[in-house]
Order: sequence, then C-alpha cells, then structure tokens
Amino acid sequence: MNNKVNKKDLNKVFWRSFALQGAFNYERMQNIGYMYSMLPVIKRVYKDNDVEETRAIQRHLEIFNTTPAVSPFIMGVSAAMEQENSINSDFNEESINAVKASLMGPLAGIGDSIFWGTLRVIAAGIGISFASQGNIVGPLIFLLLYNIPHILVRVFGLKFGFDLGVNSLEKIHKNGVMDKLMSVASIIGLTVVGAMVATMLDINTPLSWNISGADVVVQDILDQILPNLLALVVTFLTFKSIKKHSVAKITVFMLIGGMILHFIGII
Repeated sequence: MNNKVNKKDLNKVFWRSFALQGAFNYERMQNIGYMYSMLPVIKRVYKDNDVEETRAIQRHLEIFNTTPAVSPFIMGVSAAMEQENSINSDFNEESINAVKASLMGPLAGIGDSIFWGTLRVIAAGIGISFASQGNIVGPLIFLLLYNIPHILVRVFGLKFGFDLGVNSLEKIHKNGVMDKLMSVASIIGLTVVGAMVATMLDINTPLSWNISGADVVVQDILDQILPNLLALVVTFLTFKSIKKHSVAKITVFMLIGGMILHFIGII
C-alpha cells in the first residue's frame, strides 16, 4: 500500500491550516490546530500502524505558536519528516518536534513583522483612504491587498517546506548528519522556549523593607542578580513537578498558591 504523502493530502493540510487558531489555548497555544492540520498526513503515512499514528498525534499536540500565515511551511517540513519516519526505522522521531520548535520562533518574528506590522497596516491604510471618501470598494481593497500575498505565502510555503524537507532528509541520511541536525535544532528550540518564558511569564514581588531610612526593594535585588529570576525558578519547579504529578494537579496547585501568595503580598 502507498503510504507516501500525495498532493491531495497536502491540499487538505493547506485548507485545515486556516483553523490553526481555532482552538487556541494558553497552555499549548496553537497545538490543537496544528495537530488538526497534520491529521491527513498522519493518517496517510501511518495508516497501517495505529500505534505510530497515535504517537504522531500526541507528538503534534506539544506547544506550538507562530504567525498563522507562515505555519504551512513548518507543516510541510513536518509532513516530510513524518513520511521519512514511517519509512526509515532508524529515523529519530524526536527530531520532528525539535525542528518544529526551532522554526516556529524565527518564522514568527519574520511573519509578525511582515504580515501584522507591515502588510496589514499598508493594506488598511489604502482601504481606509478609499472608504473615507465613501467608496464601497475600500473594504474589498483591504481584503485583497492583504489576503492575496497571505494566501500565496501559505500555498507556496507548504509546497516548499515539504519539498525542502524531503530533499534535505535524503541528503542528511546519506551524509550521516542527523545527530548534528538534532543537536542544533534542540538548542534553537530550547532557546525559543526560554525566550517565551522570559517574555510571557511575568512574576514579580512587591516585598520591600525600610532599613535605616533606605528602601530595600526585593525585586530590584533579584533583577540585579538575573532579570525574570522568579519566572525562571517557577519554570524549573513546574518542569520538575510534571515528572511526578499530573498537569491538572499542578495547575490547580499553582492557581491556589498564586492567589494565596498574592493575597499575603509576596507576589
């Protein structure tokens, strides 16, 4: 049976990619939308192996967050890697999420700058200039100026990502550099996750004392040691706790603990 990804499968991924934000959540962000988009590929390449299909579904439920317009490129790369994993028993399946994590941060920076910061503003400015004069085509111009390049990036991004993934994986296995790729992707992925912790987790303490007429602010001292130190400590404690307890228990404990610590003025 043919378990290779075909054009029809990629077309399904393309259309499903528009639902990337449909189940956005603050625990793993776009993970459900990403897994939903990848389902046609997963069911194709693992249609004879229910165990591997389940593993692939769970794999793509890990945290994911990037600019929606550039997500099909990453999906294309993931599709190529899932296909290779289904064919090659020596393939390191951990590299799939490592590569995905290493791509989502840099592409989010590029995508946000181009689509949210530039293209949307220009398209809206031109559309508003027409609409302000009572021209009914103003909204239409905005939608066309934004969505034509947006959809083209999605279409060609998916194809380019898949082709790049297939061709690169063939060369990688021939040259035996998969371990190096895995190491580099893991480093980049961890850097991206670390940056997300520093920018998205805001934990401060209002504690201060007056000593000999001088105010000693605990948060200022912590910032001198390492900015966002409390966020880092909470992240490491959470990571350690996940190995021993369920996510639901940890979430409830952190919610109640955070409320208590805030109430008594510690955070």
